[in-house]
Amino acid sequence: MRVLLIGANGYLGRFVADRLLADPAVQLTALGRGDDADVRFDLATGSPGALTRFLDAVHPGVVVNCAGATRGGARELTRHNTVAVATVCEALRRSGCGARLVQIGCSAEYGPSQPGSSTAEDAVPRPGGPYGVSKLAATELVLGSGLDAVVLRVFSPAGPGTPAGSPLGRLAEAMRRAMQSGDGELKLGGLGAQRDFVDVRDVARAVHAASLSAAQGVINIGSGRAVRLRDAAAVLARVAGYSGALHELDGPHTPHLRPAIGHPRTESDHQVAPVAAPYPDGCGSWQQADVRTARDRLGWRPRINLEESLADIWMEAACRI
Repeated sequence: MRVLLIGANGYLGRFVADRLLADPAVQLTALGRGDDADVRFDLATGSPGALTRFLDAVHPGVVVNCAGATRGGARELTRHNTVAVATVCEALRRSGCGARLVQIGCSAEYGPSQPGSSTAEDAVPRPGGPYGVSKLAATELVLGSGLDAVVLRVFSPAGPGTPAGSPLGRLAEAMRRAMQSGDGELKLGGLGAQRDFVDVRDVARAVHAASLSAAQGVINIGSGRAVRLRDAAAVLARVAGYSGALHELDGPHTPHLRPAIGHPRTESDHQVAPVAAPYPDGCGSWQQADVRTARDRLGWRPRINLEESLADIWMEAACRI
């Protein structure tokens, strides 16, 4: 099976590439903006015609799109997350390769959920920010393209390579600094949110399974269990061997001062301007995936628990001590 992987150098893409390369039946070609890509191509600026010519030359059976942006303004997010996917869909329609498309979506497309609920694929998406809007627009483009396509709506990925700007990445960095400086007390804000964490290696397994399946539409990829960030912080402290006290500074009397999730805060921070959005991902206080569709249609279940994911995150953070 010849697979074209777009975004192989990204956080998810690196693990997807490893998983696909481990399958002897897969012949992998990486397309991206970096010098180490097999083929250099920028989806945000490249034309569908140019991509079509490449598809016709390589003739892949599956195209996996892991490319995209998680940060930036609405214009940048739209260019990298929506326009880029429009280019892929149009090129596949024009091409004679007949490739199947596996698009990586995001739980931010759903927006906030009712606490205690599990979000299934038929939930009405109500993204709470420009990132979720740009990813939802991409999903709608894929679903309306008429292609053989599936969108994997990934919840909160964790594990090795977790970006330093993510909630778990910020937690690990704050704990590393505390241990390095010998602080016996770590003050953190924004730990009340509950998220469904899924290991990035399990996500890669899901992409591999989706590439081989005939499933179409949207499929949630998550653990099926929401975890409060303060509980994740406690597990991370145990894994790291941090014996200091963890103090959460959020409180019902100061909701307008809640910092970004996992951000360390000192008393002097009460003098700074309030943060406008307590949940930067636009997902509110709760998200939990209903993962029955992934089980039934892909034969996929998560294998790696959060403690193992956190141990790998800490291992990378500890190397910077």
